[in-house]
Amino acid sequence: MCDRVGVMTGLPWQSVAALERYERTLSRAHPKSRPLPPNALVGVFVGPERWSGPLNPDPEDKSPVSIRAFGGIGRDGSGDGVADRNDDLDRLYSVAHQVRRKGTSPDDFAIGLWEYYQNTRAVQRVLQFAKIYRTFGKLDLSRHVFPLPVGTVYSYRSTWGNSRDWGGTRIHEGTDIFANYGVPVRSTSYGIVEVKGWNPYGGWRIGIRDLDNLYHYYAHLSGYEKSLKPSDVVRPGQIIGWVGSSGYGRPGTQGKFPPHLHYGVYRDRGLVEWAFDPYPMLRKWEKAELKALRVHKE
Repeated sequence: MCDRVGVMTGLPWQSVAALERYERTLSRAHPKSRPLPPNALVGVFVGPERWSGPLNPDPEDKSPVSIRAFGGIGRDGSGDGVADRNDDLDRLYSVAHQVRRKGTSPDDFAIGLWEYYQNTRAVQRVLQFAKIYRTFGKLDLSRHVFPLPVGTVYSYRSTWGNSRDWGGTRIHEGTDIFANYGVPVRSTSYGIVEVKGWNPYGGWRIGIRDLDNLYHYYAHLSGYEKSLKPSDVVRPGQIIGWVGSSGYGRPGTQGKFPPHLHYGVYRDRGLVEWAFDPYPMLRKWEKAELKALRVHKE
């Protein structure tokens, strides 16, 4: 479908896929305010007023002619003569068509995103997603791995919500995976590096954004993969650094606690981000990798 809409609008399919993916993450984060049709294949949401036009007396108008007359963005993408807000292709085409009104160049696409969302965070996310799709050239980028090699020695348990007092009373927003110094730390997903550097709490840390609009936070590292820099695209299993005990002080502070990886995950809700417990995901990824290793040995 992204290929088809790309041909119809002149946008690269990666840009269309990125737009759909970002819309999907918003619909997932706000299911009540962004309800999708039953069995929807496309995550794009357009409200009735925006679809039909602000002064249109029929909020569920499906006529491309009257929708356009009232300034709505609804378009007929499927070629059946109606602009149906419940049709996957119509919704995706309508939003892509609206975004590409300024043109199809990268700069024009960014301007179109800004005019549609009026949100710099949204523009950044869609452009990040498009870069990930361009790098790997495929839509199926759902694979995940455990952040440490499953053949190494490590231990962890659910520590979400435990109290922390360095720098002020707060709760623990993540899972600590204890391992020896120098154990490789891997990207758990396909994604793009957003942040790399020192944080007083997390020490040497890396932040990676994935296609589910989740921000993966890897902290207390002893060092980084030297070639890695912000805006680089990574894949699951790629080494990004090594376990350490950095943090809780000025740049370079080490050894205030045993070596471990602090792994946190934050969901972008469009305007703000909130943390959630990564422990269930870690268990799921670990079990999947261990199972794959057993099958491979057999």
